Amino acid sequence: MDEGKSVVNVKNRHGAIGLLLAMVLLGVFPLDVLLPSFPALAGQFHTTPADIALSISLFAVGIALSQLLIGPLSDVIGRKKLLLAGMGVSMMGAMGCVLSTDYASFLLFRVVQALGCGCFVLSQALVQDLFRGEERERLRILMVTATGFFISVSPLAGTFLQATLDWQGSFVLFTALAVVVFIKACFLLERSHPGAVGGRPNIIQSYRRVFSDFEFLGYWLISAFAFACHFSFIVISPLIFMEQLQLSPYDFSLTLLIYGVAYLVGGILATLLTHRISACHQIVIGLGLIFLSGLSLLYLSLHFPLSAATVLIPMLICTAGTTIARPAATSKAMSLFPDNAGTSASAGSTLIFICGGLISALISLSPANLQATLGYSFIILSALALALNSRINNHAKSMSPDPDCE
Repeated sequence: MDEGKSVVNVKNRHGAIGLLLAMVLLGVFPLDVLLPSFPALAGQFHTTPADIALSISLFAVGIALSQLLIGPLSDVIGRKKLLLAGMGVSMMGAMGCVLSTDYASFLLFRVVQALGCGCFVLSQALVQDLFRGEERERLRILMVTATGFFISVSPLAGTFLQATLDWQGSFVLFTALAVVVFIKACFLLERSHPGAVGGRPNIIQSYRRVFSDFEFLGYWLISAFAFACHFSFIVISPLIFMEQLQLSPYDFSLTLLIYGVAYLVGGILATLLTHRISACHQIVIGLGLIFLSGLSLLYLSLHFPLSAATVLIPMLICTAGTTIARPAATSKAMSLFPDNAGTSASAGSTLIFICGGLISALISLSPANLQATLGYSFIILSALALALNSRINNHAKSMSPDPDCE
């Protein structure tokens, strides 16, 4: 079952791709543009860089919680209304952060911004609504690749904003970008008709339906574990590069730019693989690379002193694995309930952000060697995901044999 009921119309399909990429940008920009501002924020609010790193993890959890409502509601009242409302809330939260005078109020408004940013989960639902077949698969790979690239470029933008406008600059730029995307969505997306989906929202029933499906839950967990590996590195990267290796914010941002280029290469590789092997095999290859990156991190941490190279080389391997595994797992999950694309996207994205937020928080608070902790985490998470993928395939074969997963 692949074709579902469309709950949104679009006036320009090429414009829709631009809108989706802009939503991806706004979804990751608040997380990573602040990385070079860790020392400034810690000084401003009289706290530690580790506390600021914890605020990034809290932001991810806030997004996850807001998505629980946004997805099911969008299946009934339409994507456009919730997208516009969410962007409005995120802009209010961002400006609240600018005006904050203490760490508690800053955290409060960051949560408000996160609750609004939950609307960007609708990008996955819009992909399901507006695109079909191979075009949909290519677009998901493009979005994962763009996510990694934007994440890697954001610190460089953050360095420039920190130097010119101090830490408040990132929130001002986010608000300006959100205004542009808000206007674009107003004119590009047509109003949806809730009656096409039918009935009043029953959020509990909607989630019970999708979460009771073993394959759906399994594929989203695979995507979540792959994301957690990438996100954990991003969250603790300022602690490794700026605090331990004493890199300047500018040098740190250039280091992450290399990571962004790796995402582009990984995206090209993932696109090539979609034409040659099944999604099931893409997942195995991607998770295998993440496992290899974990082993590399452990080996280098034991035999070489900490350096940018001993961290980045394994992370480049992890990047390739993430860009291959995540789009394939996401597509497999989203294809199971196309008539509830909003609920499906929110359920999956909530798992992704909760896993990413909690795992990255645990790693950032670890008193041990951060490089080794990352390595152990990658090995454990990828092994769990591989075992889960094997279980899904066995379950699917017992229910309905899939020759593509043989």
